[in-house]
Amino acid sequence: MRKKILSLGIFLLAGAMLNTSLEAAKMKIGMTVDDLRLERWQRDRDIFTEEANKLGAEVVAVSANGDSDKQMRDAENLISQGIDLLVVIPNNGDVMGAIVDQAHQDGIKVLAYDRLLTNSDVDAYISFDNEKVGELQGEAIVEAMPKGMYFMMGGSPTDNNAKMFRAGQMKAVQPYIDSGEIVIVGDQWVKDWLPEEAMKIMENALTANDNKIDAVVASNDSTAGGAIQALAAQNMAGKVPISGQDADLAAVKRVAEGTQTVTVYKPIPKLAKEAAKLSVKMIKNENLGTTTTVNNGQKDVPAVLLEPIAVTKDNIKETIVKDGFHTEKDIYGK
Repeated sequence: MRKKILSLGIFLLAGAMLNTSLEAAKMKIGMTVDDLRLERWQRDRDIFTEEANKLGAEVVAVSANGDSDKQMRDAENLISQGIDLLVVIPNNGDVMGAIVDQAHQDGIKVLAYDRLLTNSDVDAYISFDNEKVGELQGEAIVEAMPKGMYFMMGGSPTDNNAKMFRAGQMKAVQPYIDSGEIVIVGDQWVKDWLPEEAMKIMENALTANDNKIDAVVASNDSTAGGAIQALAAQNMAGKVPISGQDADLAAVKRVAEGTQTVTVYKPIPKLAKEAAKLSVKMIKNENLGTTTTVNNGQKDVPAVLLEPIAVTKDNIKETIVKDGFHTEKDIYGK
């Protein structure tokens, strides 16, 4: 009997040691996020973390609060914690590119999430076709207002995505500029995508043009929201077509009520889940299965690019609601 008890004890001890070993071997992903004060990035973090946990990885996520210097320090701190992979949603893709070499010195690969790390040896990139995002924005506004005075509201000048959105927007708008049907009366970029900055820019643009602005091509929902506040103060909200992207709840409500013309929906659950799967493959040195690349100024980066969707008041239920991204009750209040 004593031998059986002893054997059982040894078995349980071995099991506990094995569990401890497995816990120690658990994959650890560091995630540095531009600004978790924004609804968009909170959602990405939560879905990414949940999927990574299912795949056996722990995630440590930190917010840079829109500060590139803080983000660099955060990333360095994550590297010092012995992570297996660094995921970066950069505030400034050029500045944060420098973290790649530091991570590689510690044998840590780096995944650029949604925003490219430029001029660096970054290992992989996952996002949406960002030029297509801009093209969808431009097409929706041109369809709503094919002629008149246009104001172009770019995103953060430090965000490579903002430049890609603009390239896509101009694909849709340029032919009308060339024909003289559309005149660009202003073009400004919004620091850190801040809605309060967008509101100031729109206020100044309206003053400078005696309120003669017929359409606004805004690059995301937060800048659209700020611009719409300025338009509303002049009783112009809903009369001036305006674009956005990210399908933030406030923006989808504006689309439903008619003060915002379009938001480009980038299915965040799909992006975050695919990013988590890609992260685990990178840690395990598995084939990533990428079929395209994006040049970041230094190299052709293996990339996964997902398709965005233009959402107007006519297809909210078939896209955002159907995917469970927002509920019908949250959007319409019923």
